[in-house]
Amino acid sequence: MPRQIFQLKVSLADVVPPVWRRVLVPGGYTLDRLHRVVQFAMGWQDCHLHSFDVDGVQYGEPDPDGELALRDELDVRLDAVAAKGGRFLYTYDFGDWWEHEITVEDVFGAEPDERYPACVGGEMACPPEDVGGAYGYARFLAAVSDPGHPEHEAMAAWVGRPFDPRDFAMDRVTTLLRRLA
Repeated sequence: MPRQIFQLKVSLADVVPPVWRRVLVPGGYTLDRLHRVVQFAMGWQDCHLHSFDVDGVQYGEPDPDGELALRDELDVRLDAVAAKGGRFLYTYDFGDWWEHEITVEDVFGAEPDERYPACVGGEMACPPEDVGGAYGYARFLAAVSDPGHPEHEAMAAWVGRPFDPRDFAMDRVTTLLRRLA
């Protein structure tokens, strides 16, 4: 039987304009590897905690202090918890609370000459880390896009680089994802 590939659409909740990615991921990937796919695809830096919520069950890195009751994401494969048409959540950075809706758009056999994972679509740049969640990102966009905004200079200095919310390079994302293969 050919290896199953899951076509996932990862959409950042409550962000305008919409930030999303479409990725092709082997069904045999553990949720830990899927976490890394989402990090690379979206453009996050993986410096905060995360969790998956699949049908009300929470998965993530086990908490050594036992405060977070998460099932170990290393023990669960994507193809064991997801199917075509299904949806689940991925939350990154429990302070900013970046919630991503992951939709399983399709499941199909791997193409023999293709390499996976791969990014096959998407729009918009990832928000900067620690910007303050969806509300903070909206404030940030308003400030950096308007030189007359009272917070323009402070926000531009805070981000430390030019920021274009339309910036998304699918080929660059696929290159990063190939490092996971």
